[in-house]
Amino acid sequence: MKALWTAVALLALPAWADEPLSGWAVYPTDKSYEDLVADTKSAVKENGLIVVTQAGPTKAAAARGIVIPGNLVIGAFNNDYAVRVLETSVHAMIEAPIRFYVTENEDGTATLSYKTPSYVFAPYVYEGGEPLSEIAVELDTKFQAVAESAVK
Repeated sequence: MKALWTAVALLALPAWADEPLSGWAVYPTDKSYEDLVADTKSAVKENGLIVVTQAGPTKAAAARGIVIPGNLVIGAFNNDYAVRVLETSVHAMIEAPIRFYVTENEDGTATLSYKTPSYVFAPYVYEGGEPLSEIAVELDTKFQAVAESAVK
């Protein structure tokens, strides 16, 4: 029975992959994975944020002799936003930095995606109120600008 459920789940996967997840912004590109990673990091800086973290399994897997598509999470934020978020909700800071996700596609192109800041901070609005909502909307605009710059 477990094998049947696994098979059904795997058959359904391509259909799920075509539809964006709730709260996500997805930007397919014609760029290579390496170019999109570099352009995303540059766009983060150009838009007044800082690359705070980077993590991905691709290089570590390659060191083990395993080849997987390019996959990198880039955390972006800055101290001004950190201080402002903390003034509204200590708990919301668990979500910082907010992350961009660069993935390599089978055809050699890459996709940039991210959870929108409004979506990320939504569970904390009960605590942070309107000020946190305003910060999230401001960050939505900033993250959209980063994405649009990175993918052009």
